[in-house]
Amino acid sequence: MLDKLKAVESRYEELCARSEQPDFYADPKKAAALLREKNDLTPIIEAFQAYTQAQRDMADAQELMADPEMKELCQETYQDAKARREELYQQLQLLLLPKNPNDEKSVIVEIRGGVGGEESALFAHSLYRMYSMYAAQKGWTVELLNYSDTELGGVKEADFVVNGRGAYSRLKYESGVHRVQRVPETESGGRVHTSTATVAVLPEMEEVDVQIRDEDVEMQVYRASGAGGQHVNKTSSAVRLIHKPTGIVVACQQERSQLQNREKCMRMLASKLYEIEQERIESQVTGMRRSQVGTGMRNERIRTYNFPQGRVTDHRVGLTLYKIDAIMDGSLDEIIDTLATADQAERLKNAQ
Repeated sequence: MLDKLKAVESRYEELCARSEQPDFYADPKKAAALLREKNDLTPIIEAFQAYTQAQRDMADAQELMADPEMKELCQETYQDAKARREELYQQLQLLLLPKNPNDEKSVIVEIRGGVGGEESALFAHSLYRMYSMYAAQKGWTVELLNYSDTELGGVKEADFVVNGRGAYSRLKYESGVHRVQRVPETESGGRVHTSTATVAVLPEMEEVDVQIRDEDVEMQVYRASGAGGQHVNKTSSAVRLIHKPTGIVVACQQERSQLQNREKCMRMLASKLYEIEQERIESQVTGMRRSQVGTGMRNERIRTYNFPQGRVTDHRVGLTLYKIDAIMDGSLDEIIDTLATADQAERLKNAQ
């Protein structure tokens, strides 16, 4: 680990020196990238400096312990410095783990009603509301791409972008099957039903990140439906794109013009194609797509929301919380923090 830290320190010093050059901002894009790299390395450097200082404090205290009059006092100093060094060592191990290059990106979230008919659509709407409220708490914005509702206010499908730095680092753990156990609004007998909805979370990619050939994309236009303003059902502004080589279909109907809807569709398509390519690469290396807290695949049940008992259970880490109302109102940090910690622990274990 020491060799890695020395290399990081050397790179940080190089970036500091370059940022002080008179022509550093001649290329704004390059300067911004270098400053981002410098900022990313800063926590590692600060922890390394604190670690080195703790080692010095231990050495100084050990030297002074040779004096019988100073031994008791210095022994306490030595133990404090040792505990601080061990804590910083663990912190540095985590800081040196490779970061997901997409963690800082915004995300595209897709929610679909699953098993359970109208109740699954109502639950899908509850999930859409939950993520929207979580995004608001984080200071992120939600940009609706495609929304198909039901007569009772449920959601057949909802596609939306959560715009905000670090959105993917938090929401990437939400991909999978979410299960709900509750008495449906349509149930007169008071019986508890079990329904599901699926969630997919993709890092938002631009067309420049993924090459999409024009001849591979078929565009269809149609009239928008559902909530959306006066333009709905009057003009063919909604856009559906079909990627012929893969069969991927994306749609957007929230904007007033075909051009705007097409642009959003292309972003969705780029993200989906990127995900497919990443799965292909990972499957070649590992033989199967497995992450630290589950596969993240859409057919894997990851969480159960039990309304009669007021509990939410995440099956990947065995976490149960009896605060379902708060969670459905967007208080997801306790769950996500636990998943992120499990993720880090597994990656740290694999790195050793």
